[in-house]
Amino acid sequence: MGAEIIYGKDLAAELRLEMKEEVKKLAEKGIIPGLTVVLIGDDPASQSYVKGKQKASDEVGVDSNLIKLPDTTSQQELLNLIGDLNTDENIHGILVQLPLPDHIEEQAVIEAISPEKDVDGFHPINIGRMLTGEDTFYPCTPFGILTMLKSKNIEIAGKHAVVVGRSNIVGKPVGQLLLNEHATVTYCHSRTKDMKKYTTEADILIVAVGKQHFIKAEDIKPGAVVIDVGVNRMENGKLTGDVDFEAASEKASYITPVPRGVGPMTITMLLHNTIKSAKQHHQLSF
Repeated sequence: MGAEIIYGKDLAAELRLEMKEEVKKLAEKGIIPGLTVVLIGDDPASQSYVKGKQKASDEVGVDSNLIKLPDTTSQQELLNLIGDLNTDENIHGILVQLPLPDHIEEQAVIEAISPEKDVDGFHPINIGRMLTGEDTFYPCTPFGILTMLKSKNIEIAGKHAVVVGRSNIVGKPVGQLLLNEHATVTYCHSRTKDMKKYTTEADILIVAVGKQHFIKAEDIKPGAVVIDVGVNRMENGKLTGDVDFEAASEKASYITPVPRGVGPMTITMLLHNTIKSAKQHHQLSF
C-alpha cells in the first residue's frame, strides 16, 4: 500500500501564492508588511535559514531586512536594537535568529521583542495566549505542522497524538496546538521509559529529536500519520529525518519526507504571521 506523502514544499508554494495576493491588497492601501531578521555571528546553518527567509519574503512581497551583527555584540547592544525595532512603524515582524552566542541570554532577547511583532511566536505572552486557546502568533514549525494535517483533512479531534521531543520551539507548542484541536496528547522525551509503548499507540506521531532514523517501522502503529521534523545530515552529505522513511512509509497512512516536508512550511508560516501583524497594526481584516 504505502503511505501518502505530505509534501510541505508543494503546500508552501500554494500558500505563498495566496499570500502574494494578500500583500498586493495591502500595497493598494499603502501598506508593505515589514520583517527584520537579526543575525549574530557566522553560524552556517543560521545563514542558510536566513537566506531562505529572504528569498521567500521577496517571493510574496514582504519587505525583508537583514541586520548582521558580529558575535562580539553585547546583550545590551542587542536589546537596544530590539527596542528601536519595536518602535519602528514600518516593521511588523522582528526575528532574532537562534542560537545566540553564549554571552547573550536567549530568554531576555525573546522577552524584549514586542508581543505584537513576535512573528516567531516565542514571547511568553504569545505562548500564554496559545495555551489558553486565544488567537495569537503561533510558533512557525508547529503551526506549519498543523496546517499540513489540515490540508489533508486529517482528523485530529479525539485522536491520540504522541510528540517525541519537548523543545520549546517544536515539541511543547505542537502538542499544545493539537490539544487545542481536541487531540489527546502524550509527550515522550529522553527520560521516557518504554517509549515504543507510546509511539505504537499514536494515531498521529510527531518526531522532533534530531537523531537520524530514531523511529523505526516497528515503533509505528499501522495506519498512523507520521510527521518528521528532524533534519540530519548523513555521511554521504544527504539530508534525512528522525524517522526511517522507507520502512515507515510502508506502515503509515500519511508521512512527511525530509527534505521537502516540514521545513518549507516553517518559513511560510513566518510570512503568514508577518502579514497578519501588518493587518492587525492597521486594524484590517480580509
